[in-house]
Amino acid sequence: MSIEDKLKSMGLELPPAPAPAANYVPFAREGSLLIIAGQVPRAADGSLPYVGKVGRELTEQQGYEAARLCALNCLAQIKAALGSLDRVKRILRIGGFVNCLEGFANQPEVINGASDLVVELFGERGKHARAAVGNIALPRNVATEVEMTVAVD
Repeated sequence: MSIEDKLKSMGLELPPAPAPAANYVPFAREGSLLIIAGQVPRAADGSLPYVGKVGRELTEQQGYEAARLCALNCLAQIKAALGSLDRVKRILRIGGFVNCLEGFANQPEVINGASDLVVELFGERGKHARAAVGNIALPRNVATEVEMTVAVD
């Protein structure tokens, strides 16, 4: 089963790959490494459904869902770069950022929204190194941002 078929079987669909919001490219490739720029939780219609701080305006579960949506946007960028998610050899690293209050300590649980998705989709190839960092602010006041480094064929 292809990765995109697996996504569909999970009831998920890739959103359109978002255009960069500033002076950068959405992905960069050098040889077998593909770096995906930080993706925010942008829905397929372009809206930002998860705005605010996790632990104040948003629950930890909503933060988890925001990180999952960020990962879907990363996957959309991978598909834009490669033409197919089946060309992913391994998800090497996820960098996750959580818009939260001082004292919030559950960044790992929030960023699991992204990690759980890629492991569910790719199995062993989805197991990755990771950082989960709390931030005082993120662009457009979104709840999470996720970046990926991927090994490709």
